[in-house]
Amino acid sequence: MAGEPLPALVLASASPRRRDLLEAAGARFEVLVSHADETLEGRPDPAQAAESLARMKALAVAESLPQDRTAWVLGADTVVALGPDGDATLLGKPADEGQARSMLESLSGTRHRVITGVCVVRWPSRQVFLDSECTHVTMRQILPQEVQDYVESGEWQDKAGGYAIQENADAFVECLEGGGFDNVVGLPVNRVFEMLRLAGLAMGQDGS
Repeated sequence: MAGEPLPALVLASASPRRRDLLEAAGARFEVLVSHADETLEGRPDPAQAAESLARMKALAVAESLPQDRTAWVLGADTVVALGPDGDATLLGKPADEGQARSMLESLSGTRHRVITGVCVVRWPSRQVFLDSECTHVTMRQILPQEVQDYVESGEWQDKAGGYAIQENADAFVECLEGGGFDNVVGLPVNRVFEMLRLAGLAMGQDGS
């Protein structure tokens, strides 16, 4: 509707899964995609890596906003960590079928972590609120033919670790511990709402 005020909440993500989770929670928001460089150097702590990427995304979008706009910019990034801190292999989004196959084979039969970093930037004050949530995922042994079928399905595309628990990969998962299902999908909604309240935006106010 013409003249309708912009939402106070801005989602700095192109992920349809994050949009779906926020919409299901009743949030009103605008989507502005971040084009921040998501390259990580070395072998950072998994939580620090996820939070750093979320912060880069949120700040990149916040700094594109006009100075006279009041907004809360939400950035998020999900990584899959295989192995203990200090020696963890971080799995992001596979670039091709070969990487997707390799990721699934490495995760088969493991108990690994899915960490989503969350950053809220209050604009125009540039206050930064940063946190993360971790879910331990126990995955059964995946048969070679199952790996092949999953890779051929294309479901791995744009998914951290090369699998989507909200789709057919739930058949590979035996249990979740710690953070919730939504965290594995890509956004810990309750934690996000807590962070937004801490940052001064109670959901339901200002059209959000």
